[in-house]
Amino acid sequence: MAETSQKILIPETFQNPGYDIASQIGLMWELIKAPLIVPLLRLGVYICLAMSLMLFMERLYMGIVIILVKLFWKKPEKRYKFEPIQDDVEMGSSNFPVVLIQIPMFNEKEVYKISIGAACGLSWPSDRLVIQVLDDSTDPVIKQMVELECQRWASKGINITYQIRENRTGYKAGALKEGLKRSYVKHCEYVAILDADFRPEPDFLRRSIPFLVHNPDIALVQARWRFVNSDECLLTRMQEMSLDYHFTVEQEVGSATHAFFGFNGTAGIWRIAAINEAGGWKDRTTVEDMDLAVRASLRGWKFVYLGELQAKSELPSTFKAFRFQQHRWSCGPANLFRKMVMEIVKNKKVKFWKKVYVIYSFFFVRKIIAHMVTFIFYCVVLPLTILVPEVHVPIWGAVYIPSIITILNSVGTPRSIHLLFYWILFENVMSLHRTKATFIGLLEAGRANEWVVTEKLGDTLKKKAESDAANKKTPFKLFKKPRFKFGDRLHLLELGFGVFLFLCGCYDFVHGKNNYFVYLFLQTFTFLICGFGYVGTIIPS
Repeated sequence: MAETSQKILIPETFQNPGYDIASQIGLMWELIKAPLIVPLLRLGVYICLAMSLMLFMERLYMGIVIILVKLFWKKPEKRYKFEPIQDDVEMGSSNFPVVLIQIPMFNEKEVYKISIGAACGLSWPSDRLVIQVLDDSTDPVIKQMVELECQRWASKGINITYQIRENRTGYKAGALKEGLKRSYVKHCEYVAILDADFRPEPDFLRRSIPFLVHNPDIALVQARWRFVNSDECLLTRMQEMSLDYHFTVEQEVGSATHAFFGFNGTAGIWRIAAINEAGGWKDRTTVEDMDLAVRASLRGWKFVYLGELQAKSELPSTFKAFRFQQHRWSCGPANLFRKMVMEIVKNKKVKFWKKVYVIYSFFFVRKIIAHMVTFIFYCVVLPLTILVPEVHVPIWGAVYIPSIITILNSVGTPRSIHLLFYWILFENVMSLHRTKATFIGLLEAGRANEWVVTEKLGDTLKKKAESDAANKKTPFKLFKKPRFKFGDRLHLLELGFGVFLFLCGCYDFVHGKNNYFVYLFLQTFTFLICGFGYVGTIIPS
């Protein structure tokens, strides 16, 4: 009986010593494909198509609204009361509110002078301005350099204070929170936050503070970022394309329709009373800025985005720094969504449709679905359907919808329209890290609260290039010399997925009927460029 059972359960070919391992694996694949693989993969296709439709509808909604905003909506100066604060000879500077400038820093050797100099150069009465440099640096040499820079400006009559802490508890949120506790800032009504690489124009406060002064229900005025190094390499150009959509569409629409958007963490001015009412800075996630914005909005405060008010800043120009930044930007919102979704649902101070906007559009679709569908659908499910031809992906889901989404995403940076196809491929690569970080945030896993400060290089590279050009003329180069050793630039996760997509592309080239191999080979190439660390060395045209 045992022998009979054995013969029934185990095919004879498995007992044949001459039968090769590859054939055995192929047979096992055929045995499990129909009852297990096909249903699971078909379910994955349905889920991905549903997520694609959700993202498509959200992007279409945003596109329609931004057109209406540009054509028919009043500008912020017309929607809200706005009167410039005038200099008065008789009153002196007393009609200007006292403004605090907070500049958080951590080992910012290359850029610490930028934000300090920009803050000290603001066109605002010096006796109505308090500048606070919050230095959490661990390098004693850099701390001394920052302190000397503060002393240099203080000797010119600027009210600037160099502030340090004994530890980095709470990271940036902890530093900002501690700064507001100091006795010398208690008389300040508003606080402008500038990261170390930000350089606002001198009229930054004169164009933003009047919104807060004349509209007591406004808590935040957010300026747009402009990037000084967007043309440095292909990596920075790709970032500019993604962030320009965020500013041009997402923040503009949120400000115009619901008076809500996520605070960007810098280049914004807060009403200190609103910060206190919302519970102050919290370090429970790596997106303390978004955390504060959501809590303030739930208490009825309004936000204003000024697209014409711009502050120059720097994009990370190394793939390593960009990956760390994207981990924080993807993990933090997902973790915050986990912690705040029920608080938003139960809130009674905001309208029902604003709750829907914050939960569904702001958090669920943009911060979770957008990352997952890009990676799971186009880098996992679609390639797997090539190996399982029984599962079909409709052409509208594989081509038409993602094409329309991509076109809608590209409106923010028309000058880079010729790089659109490569931007799609690059975003697919980055969706791998964003999806992983999103799951870490949702599950509150080990790296959920990891905070790595984004490396900033300031004018170092620019000065080096100018120096090289002065010494000798150099011909045009498609690649610039990498700043790290080859071993430090290897990223095994990208290389592994590059190999996977290459194999799927080869199989489709030989056996497939949909010509997906064209996309797969191009996506493989992009994964390998990133995997070998060369994405930050390619110079865009």
